[in-house]
Formats: sequence, C-alpha cells, structure tokens
Amino acid sequence: MDMPKVALFVTCLSDTLFPSVGQATVELLEHLGCDVSFPFEQTCCGQPAYNSGYHEETKKIAKHMIETFEKADADYIVGPSGSCVMMMRDYPHLFKDDLAWKMRAEAHAAKTFELTQFIVDVLEVTDVGAKFSAKATYHASCHMTRLLGIEAAPGQLLKNVDGLTMLPLDNVHNCCGFGGTFSVKMPDVSVQMVDEKVESILNSGAEVLIGADASCLMNIGGRLHKQGHPIKVMHIAEVLNEGVKQA
Repeated sequence: MDMPKVALFVTCLSDTLFPSVGQATVELLEHLGCDVSFPFEQTCCGQPAYNSGYHEETKKIAKHMIETFEKADADYIVGPSGSCVMMMRDYPHLFKDDLAWKMRAEAHAAKTFELTQFIVDVLEVTDVGAKFSAKATYHASCHMTRLLGIEAAPGQLLKNVDGLTMLPLDNVHNCCGFGGTFSVKMPDVSVQMVDEKVESILNSGAEVLIGADASCLMNIGGRLHKQGHPIKVMHIAEVLNEGVKQA
C-alpha cells in the first residue's frame, strides 16, 4: 500500500508560538507511515477576520490557502487544531454564491482533517505506541467538539498511551474563555471563564493538562502560570509523540 501523502497545515499559533507542536505532528505522522510535506506559502486560515465580520477579506485568504494546498498535491491536509480545521471545512459556505470557487473549496474541505480525527478515522489507529508517565486531564475545545463533532478520537488515543493515567475533568465541555477575538472584546467575561476552567483542572488532581487546540492551551496555560500553579500544559500531538520519536 502506498504511503498516504499528507500536507501539514501547521496553523499560526503552532508556527509562531508552539513550534514543538508542529514538529511533534510531523514526527508522529511519519511514524504512522505518512509522507509529510509542508507547503511554505500557507498563511492564516482566515478565522480571526471571518469572526470579526470581514468576509470579503476572508475570501482572499481562503483562495490563497486553497491554491496553496492544491499545489501540494497531497491526499490529505492535516492540522493540529480543531478550530483552524473547522474554518477550512467552512470554506464552501464562504463561497456559496461563487460556484467555481465553491467546488474547489469543497474538494479542499473534503480532505482536510484534525490530527486525532485523521489518525483514528482515516489511518484507523488507536494506539500509536506512545509512552508517557503522568496523571493528566483533557480539555475538550469548543470548535473541535461542537462544530467538528470530534469527541471520541482524542480519548481513544490517550487511553492507549503507556503509563498515562487520565483523570476526569469537571464541566469538561465548558469553554475556556478564549474564543479568539472574544477574549479581546469581552476580557472580563473571558477571565471568569478561564478561572472556572482552572478550578476544574486543579480539582482533577492532574499534573498535566492536555488539549488539541494551541489557542485554548495558550489561554489556560497563561492563567495557570499567572496564578502560580505548576501544571504542565501539553498539546495532544506532543503526548502522542512521546516515546515514538525514534521508532
């Protein structure tokens, strides 16, 4: 069987603030038998502009992203962020009144997957061979669960990490308060929300907080650090890549 050709959609936050997430994603996919490429012309998916009401400007970004990944000639586009992948999946709606671009957007969206969804649903793998000894809890991000509908895949993968004890998180589906531009426009409400999330994490007894969206982890991790809580924050790609890097 030929190796699946995967184009990495690294996302802005991974590229600029969390490069270890991008590296872990590539190493993990290669460990699982994928041929990974990185289209250097990729930019932001356009979500901040779209959520702020700049839909015409977002179309320019979307066209660039579609063209960029078309040139990559990959079987799949995979990104370590449910939020950003959801935006790419929504490109067809953005071009609902432009048939030519809508068709290209539909082809683009059809092969775009969030990392854990791709591993479980496309590669049909639930045990990647990772080893990581820790007591951890998992934050379920809003876009990934409510809009993409991905709930089972992260848990399926984490339960098979050797040495990892997963602890339940109270009010697991509560938003962390980031919400992209929401945290800027409604900072007081955002702080209250992240404080509730921090309280749930502390109550879980976890040493490590795992999530699948760097934006949520940045928000929660920043609050944990500011309050002086020594809880390590890790993206799920980093956890799943533990112990398999040299395999």
